[in-house]
Amino acid sequence: MALTNFQVSKLKPKAERYEISDGKGLSVRCTPEGTRTWVFRYMFEGTPRRMNLGRYPGISLAEAREAHAKAMQDIQRGIDPGRKQQAEKRKRKEAPTIQDLLDEFWEIELQAKKSGAETKRLLEKDIIPTWGKWKVADIKRRDIVLRIDNIRERAPITANRVLGALTRLFNFAAERGIIEDSPCTRIRKPQEKPRNRVLSDEEIRLLWKALDLENKAIDMYRLSKLALKMILVTGQRPGEVSGMTWAEIENGFWTIPAERMKGGEEHRVPLTSMALEILEQAKPLSGESEYVFRSSYKEKQPIRAHSLARAISRHWEDMGFKPDAEKFRPHDLRRTLRTRLAEERLRISEVVAEKVLGHRLQGMLRVYNQYGYS
Repeated sequence: MALTNFQVSKLKPKAERYEISDGKGLSVRCTPEGTRTWVFRYMFEGTPRRMNLGRYPGISLAEAREAHAKAMQDIQRGIDPGRKQQAEKRKRKEAPTIQDLLDEFWEIELQAKKSGAETKRLLEKDIIPTWGKWKVADIKRRDIVLRIDNIRERAPITANRVLGALTRLFNFAAERGIIEDSPCTRIRKPQEKPRNRVLSDEEIRLLWKALDLENKAIDMYRLSKLALKMILVTGQRPGEVSGMTWAEIENGFWTIPAERMKGGEEHRVPLTSMALEILEQAKPLSGESEYVFRSSYKEKQPIRAHSLARAISRHWEDMGFKPDAEKFRPHDLRRTLRTRLAEERLRISEVVAEKVLGHRLQGMLRVYNQYGYS
């Protein structure tokens, strides 16, 4: 007679392993340890075969019967369901995880990109700890939405950056044949409000005083102080300043190589007397490092741009800024310089100001004006 749910739930272990049949080769096997496993015994091409359909109660009686019915259909089609099951398990075991995918993504694409290291860092920080061991094929759109929502609660801008990195990661997986389609499809990235923070004259004075190396009241890493000063006096991007090397400086100019520039073109920055003074102060602090602003904990690495942002936030009130005032970021120092260049008291032309920042000229100016302005 066919089994009932009540009968299966009441099966007790015995001294020896035993099986109770549900009919047509399906039975439940009970071990002395109390494990109950669904078993399907069948004949395929004249050979007796057996396959496990899962453990009870994880697999219910109804689910076991459904799996049994599918196996019977395979037999009728000339397919050995046991071997099919083994092949699927093997394929599943060999399927890449998110960590495997990121490693492949790095080797084939990311390491050759200027922004590759930052993309990898974002994924390693916000994705790998949660999903590193997950199979790529198991990640669904809902998983991504919930993960991004979680990140957005603490860091809205970072959430958008992570979503962008995930979108490219899963597109890469689809291109490589790991998955058929990206689960990031149709996930809308919220519109970011452009920042417009510019420091006032009083804020610049407060900051400059705080960044003075003789100001012991502000216990900030001294090379971080100098790096922030360099951003303000040159208007270059925080990442470009933090990665500055001594080899890039020659005869009063700082030449940023194309691979370190956002636009992918070499940029030559004339160094003012203030910028040269900052370099003089940095020289004894950087020691034997190739980097002007070497990391405080990794001598052979430069300061990371995000560590400069943390330094500002950490010492905000110590520097004299009001607790409820809108905090500025290192990149806002670049915007501040650009804004100051446009003021009437300086009267710097738009073309020169844009070239100072390393921006490409637009339209016909880019085509016809090839002067370097340095």
